[in-house]
Amino acid sequence: MTAATSPLYEQQWPEGEFRLFQLGFVVPDLISAAARWVRVFGVGPFHILPRGRSTCRYRGATAGIDVQIGVAQAGPVQIELIQDHTPEGSVFSEMARLRGGNPFGFHQVSTLARDYDAKVAHYLDQRYDLVCEFTNPGQRVAFIDTAADFGFFTEIVEDKPSFRTNVATIARTCETWDGTDPIRLLTRDGYRTPAEPWKDENQ
Repeated sequence: MTAATSPLYEQQWPEGEFRLFQLGFVVPDLISAAARWVRVFGVGPFHILPRGRSTCRYRGATAGIDVQIGVAQAGPVQIELIQDHTPEGSVFSEMARLRGGNPFGFHQVSTLARDYDAKVAHYLDQRYDLVCEFTNPGQRVAFIDTAADFGFFTEIVEDKPSFRTNVATIARTCETWDGTDPIRLLTRDGYRTPAEPWKDENQ
């Protein structure tokens, strides 16, 4: 599989600070979903992170979360695909209540915040709930429940130089991508490609 001949984003790629930097989607199968984004929209390569377990504060209680994500840049915005393996409820499975039981599809708009506390307080002052918060060492991430009014959650990511560097590195890789290795499973030494990375229903 190679890049689509009609990429989703055709204009000159902007330089910026990624203030509104990401659109997130919950998907049933990460590799297949990434392959479809490549095939249909010409977005790639997708950088697939190892499946990770962590803890967060979810609906007022400490909870575990188990997800695997993949990211790629599409012009001015990063596309994040999320496969949720969490056995209990999570911020990612919550979207099902707006979709008649279907948890898959568009989930969040994400923004980087230099003043994380002030940004979170801005939404709380407007009576939106802080659904989930990660307080990993070095960077905090919050999900605000704006779904009833806007159809999506709002993710606030604490702006850190190391994170900004990672986002920019992925953006440069995608901007100059020649269509090879569209699905990249990240490793400590670089990446590897899946043996059977996708199922193409058209074949």
